[in-house]
Amino acid sequence: MSECTHDCSSCGQSCASRNKPQSFIEKPHETSRIRRVVGIVSGKGGVGKSIVTDLLAVLASRKGLKTAVLDADITGPSVPRAFGVKEQAYGTEKGEIYPCVSEGGVKMMSLNLLTDDETTPVIWRGSLIAGTVKQFWKDVLWEDVDIMFIDMPPGTGDVPLTVFQSIPLDGIVIVTSPQELVGMIVEKAVNMANMMNIPVLGIVENMSYIACPDCGKELRPFGESRVDAEAEKHAIPVVAKLPIEPELARLCDAGKIEAFRGDWLDAMAESLAQLPARER
Repeated sequence: MSECTHDCSSCGQSCASRNKPQSFIEKPHETSRIRRVVGIVSGKGGVGKSIVTDLLAVLASRKGLKTAVLDADITGPSVPRAFGVKEQAYGTEKGEIYPCVSEGGVKMMSLNLLTDDETTPVIWRGSLIAGTVKQFWKDVLWEDVDIMFIDMPPGTGDVPLTVFQSIPLDGIVIVTSPQELVGMIVEKAVNMANMMNIPVLGIVENMSYIACPDCGKELRPFGESRVDAEAEKHAIPVVAKLPIEPELARLCDAGKIEAFRGDWLDAMAESLAQLPARER
């Protein structure tokens, strides 16, 4: 229609309904009951989003919450390896998929659970990757989940946008590191979250320090932290500063992350467990 006459009888649709913002939110499978959904994000790669995702999932599970991880980092999936899950996911004739379950009871879905070889590269265009993430949300039989963590790829491209638009997030946790780039990392993630009306629940600084094995002194190989200033700038709490911990790296490589010991993220896990539950 080239010109609006304000006579809605001519088009059978009110102006208000035409101007109403369109929602792209997808529903999970009809058998799924997912009460809380938290995205783990960063403005760049290499800061440790996956390890923070895995640790939070382990802590939530230890609290007795029915926990799940959706690995949305399609081109760099690593969640199954850290949990020692090697079997492939399987599905139904209807195209539904059953998630794999770790030894500690954490449900998960990752592209590495659907391929014969975890080292096979994913050479896909963005639209196909984004569609796969939506399938992990809609077609996986998650069933009863108290809290789901979504490990997102870095940046602000197709997949983060798809997650923000398609999945009803309760909020995000931003992961960063103590380098000059911290301002850019945090700012990108915060700005995208604000544009999409997604609450930022807190900032985690990874690789913040390493404890000297002899005297226990905290050494800072990446320099002094700048995260507190950035957090104050955006009025977001810094919820944890994680050390460089060789034992944690060893456990991840061995698929034994559920055996880790450390209280760095306890406060964050407790806060996420208190998020209001809602059925999806």
